[in-house]
Amino acid sequence: MMKKILAYNILGYEKEFVLEWAAEHPDVQVDFNDVELHDDTVDLAKGYDGIDYRQRSMLSETPDLYRKLRDFGITQLSLRSAGVDSCNLKWAKENGLTITNVPSYSPEAVAEMTLTHALNLVRHIPQFQSRMAKNDYIVEGLRSRELSEMTIGIIGVGRIGSTVAKIFKRFGARILGNDIHENAAFRDLVTYTSKEDIFKNADLITMHTYMSDENYHMIDKTQFAQMKPSAFFINCSRGPIVNTDALIDALQNHQIAGAGIDVIENETEIFNQSFDGDIPLKEYTKLKAMDNVFLTPHVAFYTDIAVKNMVKQSLDDTLKLITGQTTEHTIHV
Repeated sequence: MMKKILAYNILGYEKEFVLEWAAEHPDVQVDFNDVELHDDTVDLAKGYDGIDYRQRSMLSETPDLYRKLRDFGITQLSLRSAGVDSCNLKWAKENGLTITNVPSYSPEAVAEMTLTHALNLVRHIPQFQSRMAKNDYIVEGLRSRELSEMTIGIIGVGRIGSTVAKIFKRFGARILGNDIHENAAFRDLVTYTSKEDIFKNADLITMHTYMSDENYHMIDKTQFAQMKPSAFFINCSRGPIVNTDALIDALQNHQIAGAGIDVIENETEIFNQSFDGDIPLKEYTKLKAMDNVFLTPHVAFYTDIAVKNMVKQSLDDTLKLITGQTTEHTIHV
């Protein structure tokens, strides 16, 4: 019997890769929609063998959704993302749902965006653009440093963090790294040290950690207070690992020199949406008004290669699990 897969919340830029995967698997029925998987849309999963989804908001605040999926005969959920914080892993396990993710869709994509943020900050591009918008072409006060004379601090030296390290290493920068697991293969690339040492000594600090309860607000007032006033801070990982209010205070009080932000707390209130007037996320409005802040709307991952890998790998994992196979991308609780 033909297996049936339903992909939730397929965005416009993902469709071509879903259709491409479906054409490569003519013995599998692949349907998709443009809605997120929540309590009011879970019934759409009835009659399918496998479910694929990607979203930044939680599936549900109660275990009922997971029970419904179990009752429908669903045994897995494949995420088209590295992060799995939209899913309650405890409830999933209790209801026999195997969860998979795409842990490495393109480390290069995020690393290149990190470099983009770094160069914009170090070369004072936001400030120059602000001045030029007012027909002010005076350059005094905005002289830059070169990456070769800087110390880069990387929090989270995994697939993405190590790729970031390789890029900055090519510029001749000194690299400090911190990770819960020190990888011997990266010892020629980074000097492992404590987070506190990185905050104290790095000229640019970039975050590349996953989201978990333990990592919530990993960067708060205490951490910003330890950074050099000349340091730049970049977050291209997960919004909630940084206390947004503490970040704003650090910028306003000149505890740091600037920030590059691709992700932010409560970003689902504004990202992938268009507004005629004011946006509902007031903290983001404050950041937009600062000329030492470089902002992008959670697009560090957004390249052709990354999107293709996210879609196809998650569908591959879905098919494997519903046909009795295993996948190395299973999340173990």
